[in-house]
Amino acid sequence: MKTPDARPTPQSRRPTLYDVATQAGVSPSLVSLFLKDPERVSAKRRDAVHTAITELGYRPSRAATTLASNRTKSIGLVIDDYRNLWFVDLLRGMESVLSEPGYQVTLADSRPGENRIKEATDGLLAMHVDALVIAAEPSESMLARTWVPTVVAGWRQGVPAGADLITNDDDLGGAMATDHLLQLGHTRIGHLSGHDGASDHRRAGYRRSMEAAGLPGVVAESGGTSEEDGYASACWLLDHHPDTTAIFAANDTMALGAFAALKARGLSVPSDVSVIGYDNSPLAKSRYLDLTSIDNRSDVVGMDAARRLLARLEDDGLEPERTLIEPALVLRSTTKQRGVTYGP
Repeated sequence: MKTPDARPTPQSRRPTLYDVATQAGVSPSLVSLFLKDPERVSAKRRDAVHTAITELGYRPSRAATTLASNRTKSIGLVIDDYRNLWFVDLLRGMESVLSEPGYQVTLADSRPGENRIKEATDGLLAMHVDALVIAAEPSESMLARTWVPTVVAGWRQGVPAGADLITNDDDLGGAMATDHLLQLGHTRIGHLSGHDGASDHRRAGYRRSMEAAGLPGVVAESGGTSEEDGYASACWLLDHHPDTTAIFAANDTMALGAFAALKARGLSVPSDVSVIGYDNSPLAKSRYLDLTSIDNRSDVVGMDAARRLLARLEDDGLEPERTLIEPALVLRSTTKQRGVTYGP
């Protein structure tokens, strides 16, 4: 005699709301009410519907929910470069706030360039996202106004009319990085910078601290803020100012390029040259680099951006605000007291 197979028979189609209603012994309208507001359903029927949903593996249609509520429950996030890992904590912070009310984040990588940024933003808006977080330099066409609630994350060279700005206090962070190196006894401090809003503010903080110390500042720029830009800028700095004993990079990715430039010249970190980055990205936290960095608290920026968008979605009459998040110095092994040697 053959033993019956105890495994459940695979479903031939996706279960529907009507299947749930049939199995629970209730009407489809009651299932719909349960999905929208379970507290309005009696405990007995609520348990029956919940059991049916669990047994059938039913998942509500996102498209149907969108049609019913006129909301996609989706927030668009535009970043400028996947290679710069600062956005990881930003995204994590956003999702920690948005997951509970059922919102998802849709990511678009614009890369530098007017057209790419516009294409990325237009693509998200074509998907009918409910709101936008712009973590890239806005295009000229975006500066007039966006028609969904918008938060700009991080300093940019322009902010769309009607958008909120939530950012790390990069002026303070730039000064904080420079002051740390000054306190370690360094006087020949070079800065690797780029051409964007955040870099402008970090560079301003660097210059302010150097001027206050009565020291000349040297800024090396190659245009962008990628690892390649960091390498090129550090090469120029070391070739033109070989007495440099410390480097402040505008972000952790540029600091990685500086490491390569120093290695190519037979210099070690921090014995010969101290290096400090910015963003406290996963790159800085890696045990291999163990990079001293300024924490721009991207997770907090992300959480505040998400909270602000949810508030704007509830009340479209809210006026745009500017919020500055205070940075923090994270000490690791790539900076040391000037003149102090390691080992015997």
